Amino acid sequence: MKNTISQRVADFLKNYPPFNFLHQRELEKLSEQISIIYKEKDSVIFAENDKTHDSFYVVHKGAVALKKSTKNSVLDMCDEGDIFGLRPLLAQENYIMEAVAHEESILYAIPIAVFKPYALENRNIGNFLIESYASNTRNPYSDIHKDKLYGDGILDENLHSSNHSFDLAPIKYSKKIVTCSPSTTARDIAKIMSKKKVGAILIVDEMLPIGILTDKDLRNKIVTGDFPITTTAETIMTKPVITYSKKMTVTEAQMAMMKSDISHLCLTKDGTVNTKAVGILSKHDVMVALGNNPAVLIKALKRAKKIKEIKPIRNRIMQLLQGYLDQNIPMTLITKIITELNEACTTRVIEICIDKMSSPPPVKFAWLAMGSQGRGEQMLHTDQDNAIVYENVNEVFRDETRVYFSKFAGLVNKGLFEIGYDYCPADMMASSPKWCMSLDEWKSQVHHWITNPGKNEVLLSFIFFDYSVTYGDTETASQLSDYIFETIKANPIFYMHLVSGALQSPSPTGFFRQFLVEQDGANKDNFDIKRRALMPLTDAARVLILSHSVKGISNTAERFEKLAELEPNNRELYLSCSYSFKALLKFRTKQGLLHHDSGQFIELESLTKMEKIKLKRTFKTIKELQELISVRFNISNLV
Repeated sequence: MKNTISQRVADFLKNYPPFNFLHQRELEKLSEQISIIYKEKDSVIFAENDKTHDSFYVVHKGAVALKKSTKNSVLDMCDEGDIFGLRPLLAQENYIMEAVAHEESILYAIPIAVFKPYALENRNIGNFLIESYASNTRNPYSDIHKDKLYGDGILDENLHSSNHSFDLAPIKYSKKIVTCSPSTTARDIAKIMSKKKVGAILIVDEMLPIGILTDKDLRNKIVTGDFPITTTAETIMTKPVITYSKKMTVTEAQMAMMKSDISHLCLTKDGTVNTKAVGILSKHDVMVALGNNPAVLIKALKRAKKIKEIKPIRNRIMQLLQGYLDQNIPMTLITKIITELNEACTTRVIEICIDKMSSPPPVKFAWLAMGSQGRGEQMLHTDQDNAIVYENVNEVFRDETRVYFSKFAGLVNKGLFEIGYDYCPADMMASSPKWCMSLDEWKSQVHHWITNPGKNEVLLSFIFFDYSVTYGDTETASQLSDYIFETIKANPIFYMHLVSGALQSPSPTGFFRQFLVEQDGANKDNFDIKRRALMPLTDAARVLILSHSVKGISNTAERFEKLAELEPNNRELYLSCSYSFKALLKFRTKQGLLHHDSGQFIELESLTKMEKIKLKRTFKTIKELQELISVRFNISNLV
């Protein structure tokens, strides 16, 4: 007869990591050794500096708060299915936190001696426990926790992984080999190559390759008149033919072509001239293999003559993004590469539109990317946020200049729409008169926002303070940045309004760490990762970096890393914020690619328990960060 209590324990644990990695028989055997503990509200499970227990714990019902006596505040809240008290399993040290029943709770005590063999034998269990243990340090930058949560890994290792993806993959080659004998004339060779539509022909003797002729050879040797058209292949062919194994990689193919300054390789069964040819590899084949390489994509963009030619390149950029994510390339590297490629797309659209205008721009101008694109955080296809600032002009030419840039901006916004960027619903685009102005007009607008900081003005300020120059005159944009900082410095109360706006983003979790979801509308019951998790970090980073008058850094993660340098006393918090932001951005990007949308709204039912746990861990810094800026700018005094 089965032990019904242990069976119930097993049925509960199988839904949560790391127990879901166990086979059913193992789980049932483990459950027979588990103790069930009842704790009243506020009762202590273990205290800080206590000697470690012989078990760790899983919350079955209720909630357990983890605290540090020095801070007297809750560092983490464990609810149903969460594990805690892992220190005795992974470190022979006393507890460094206090665990208290936040409400009436039922716990499962898992004996260390019974469970440890499973952790040693099962890699998934071991990795999960190490990850959970590391998260209890609260600082996700700890060495033991690095590369565990959708975030940055070790750069060199991941770059090697990237190279494996694109450079060390087996090369694809053409198996349709066109051959001729050594006595075939140049005239006949040209006819064969033209008919077969190939750029090279292999000269064989008794089925073995002895030389190769390319269309370049025919141009240089026959068309120039150096040899008559009746010349035989053996006279003008390149010999001996350079052969390689069909198992060669993309990198090996590139290196071989560069080393010998040739455009075609002959592939044989064993890589030597002593076996039959199995394929021909051209430079074009290598370029196709590298089709989603950033450098290749940039070249393709520069060659694009029409806007419609850019859209398929953008699709290849998304394929590149997916490949990077699949291989866990560091998010810092991913954002830099994808941002560069996105900017290259926009730049090419602008260049094509300038050519379409009847005359060149009348004065210097800068095309500004704003919002997520301005911060270098736009991974997916979202809507446009952009503006134009141009040099001041004489009043006589003011209307003429305004009309020119208005028409030009309209062409660019339309072009961006055609390659996949939706129009901004709020019309925050350069084609709108409010977002296409001279330097002095922009200064006047910014001055109004800063000296009359209503709700809309603060919102507009948020968007505008994140801009970056995509194309054009950086000096004009720099003058505008200088004016913004000068005006803010002269109006310090503006910071309080910025902080107030930054604190408006809703909380990601409720009191017991449950996800707070949308209550109505098209996204009812979904979690808004943008408004509840990313925006609080983005808004706080903006306020803090502005308070230090730091220009030229608009990326949220980079802002936090700069703040860690400027404020050593808050270094741990800021680095944690940087890490969490990159982790959240990576999570959103993955969700967006998976569901073919912006990734903003997440259906929680589609996430595994482990994904939910990982996601919640990134929320820990948000509350502490918001408390910091509230105190620093004395937000409680703002009426």
